[in-house]
Amino acid sequence: MKTLKTLSVVSAALLSNMGYTQAAGNANSKPNFVVIFCDDLGYGDIGCYGNPTILTPNIDRMACEGLKMNQFYVGVAISTPSRSSLLTGRLPVRNGMYGDKAGVLFPNSKAGLGQDEVTIAKVLKENGYATGCVGKWHLGAFSPYLPTDHGFDTYFGIPYSNDMSPVQNKGRHAAKFPPTPLILDGKQIESEPDQGELTRRYTEKATDFIKQHKDEPFFLYFAHTFPHIPLYTNARFEGTSKRGLYGDVVQEIDWSVGEVLKALQQNGLEENTLVIFTSDNGPWLTELENGGSAGPLKDGKGTWWEGGFRVPAIFRMPGKITPAINDDIMASMDLFPTFLTMAGIPLPKDITLDGVNQLPMLMEEKSSARDEIFYWWGSELMAVRKGSWKYYFKTIQDQYLRTVKIETPAKPLLYNVETDISEKFNKATDHPEIVRQLIQVAENHKKGMVIKPSVCDLISFE
Repeated sequence: MKTLKTLSVVSAALLSNMGYTQAAGNANSKPNFVVIFCDDLGYGDIGCYGNPTILTPNIDRMACEGLKMNQFYVGVAISTPSRSSLLTGRLPVRNGMYGDKAGVLFPNSKAGLGQDEVTIAKVLKENGYATGCVGKWHLGAFSPYLPTDHGFDTYFGIPYSNDMSPVQNKGRHAAKFPPTPLILDGKQIESEPDQGELTRRYTEKATDFIKQHKDEPFFLYFAHTFPHIPLYTNARFEGTSKRGLYGDVVQEIDWSVGEVLKALQQNGLEENTLVIFTSDNGPWLTELENGGSAGPLKDGKGTWWEGGFRVPAIFRMPGKITPAINDDIMASMDLFPTFLTMAGIPLPKDITLDGVNQLPMLMEEKSSARDEIFYWWGSELMAVRKGSWKYYFKTIQDQYLRTVKIETPAKPLLYNVETDISEKFNKATDHPEIVRQLIQVAENHKKGMVIKPSVCDLISFE
């Protein structure tokens, strides 16, 4: 199914060509970018994706006024690799932000995203953009791996997941972790900040950044700490959701989205700002009521079933993006080349990007430039999708439990993930030719892959 058209294709195409790829010399004509990135928010956790009990009017309004993506994918279904993929436009096996032993960075990890990697922020900053990062980073907890070392002018947030401290996590390794730091521009300003106030404080920083840079092009990367566990909100939102504390937390994030949109409107920036709302991976299902929902998708975070990799995603830019529901394939890696193309900035040379430019799809209602997704876990390719078909080389069950199992299927597993969104009906026997085709697609992909040594595995719990 292609994009559902609701407004004029001609007007969308004209508006999208009014100066983004040709007006790089005019700072006022350059578009602004705001990425709102949630942590562990599932495909089924917001109203416009079908949640019946969590109220998300601001996010739902974004969907009504923008492009709601039904098939948007992250680089890997866990925090550190996913974030690196979005910011570099590269699969984590290329940038080293993956692990075969430790899937993410920890407070005692020895490194982070390398200086040889180029982020969206770095390229935009070099081309006249103000760049700000607010919230969770999780690509390195100390210099030279912090946001301000990777192209961001400012940073306010915590450097990794909110459970990685002795106070928040009673696990056997947590006692050796330091207290959670709150960082401002590379320096710790607090230890173990009140997490119930984080979303409010993040939102204030984000809206202040917008106001301060309203007269110049800017990129704001707003990465929420929640709804990753432990869950926290404040008195204003406690008990407001039928979904319990998890719903309360998501409803506060929805409030935050509304504040960002309000700041853009009040400063006359709506029509020149692309706002994207999405998540780093699927829901943490083993947390039960404290975890989210993947809706009709199978499984969640830490797996390569659809519920792990496919996440909600909404793109809003009034007058430029035609309101619609889109069933084409897109990935978070595509933001890197898409942003640069919109800003009229050449793509960096000598860098292999896995992202593709999706500007024609977003603004001219063309088909997606992508029809393949590669599901990596650590240094191994576990599944591949081409078109509507997905083939599994290995499967996973009980992720995040002591009984986690990664297995080679006893028989080929092939699913049509457009008609069978829940991956219930194995069609391998009916379509052996498609199985062969997808195996070949995977082999071709791996032949061109240079796997960088793991950074996440550089860790010691001693």
